[in-house]
Amino acid sequence: MRLHTPLSPCLLAAALLLPAATPASAAPVPSCSEGGRFPLTSRIRGGPDTYEAGGGYGTWYLDLTNTTSRTCAAIHPVVVLVDDKRALKPDQPRLDFYDTHDDGHPHPVRFVRTDEDELVGAFDDGLPGFTVGPRRTVSVKVRLALAPDTAPNDVTVNAAVVQRHEDDGDWVGQSGDYRFRVEEGAPDATTPGPSSPSASPGPLPDLPFADELARTGLGTPGAVLAAVTAVLLVTGGGLLLARRPGRRR
Repeated sequence: MRLHTPLSPCLLAAALLLPAATPASAAPVPSCSEGGRFPLTSRIRGGPDTYEAGGGYGTWYLDLTNTTSRTCAAIHPVVVLVDDKRALKPDQPRLDFYDTHDDGHPHPVRFVRTDEDELVGAFDDGLPGFTVGPRRTVSVKVRLALAPDTAPNDVTVNAAVVQRHEDDGDWVGQSGDYRFRVEEGAPDATTPGPSSPSASPGPLPDLPFADELARTGLGTPGAVLAAVTAVLLVTGGGLLLARRPGRRR
């Protein structure tokens, strides 16, 4: 596995549980990259400015726009939550996304906490990913609630976008920031139950070169996605490397 540029430690360390790689008998997913630029633009829109701890869900959308003449399939957004106090726990955000082709059933996002105290989670839940046609936009509906024990805080949300290719992948897009404030809830507040727990799956794996990359200075909140050049996703069969634009042939 070759790495050509520094990685963001917060995404390098993230263990995101995705399904096993596509069977060898299945047709490979063609790359939608054109040259060295991102084929997808992404934007988070419509979210509330504040959430009450233990309150109801707030709804927002992640727009995925294909700027190329190729179809982009097997698209998995990867959401990063960075809170100012570094106090947010993996089981406190209750995030669900909706597939554009199913019956409206919410799919949970499971978060893990990195060594930089960011929370990272993939839009997966065993699904094959989103497909965005040439020059088309797919709007992914997302809902978010915070557990009653979430402390008042300010949170920034970003999304990196990965196109999966069996046991590796391409980093094909990234969003701007969505910031919101967490406010203290009423004493009897109860959070709506998610489709399934968003709890941490356990300790992060011992990934290579993490110590060296942690000294690059790229793990600061403002550089979480701006500096990232790869995303490592732990699968049943090993590591999935999401490579920077223009790497795939």
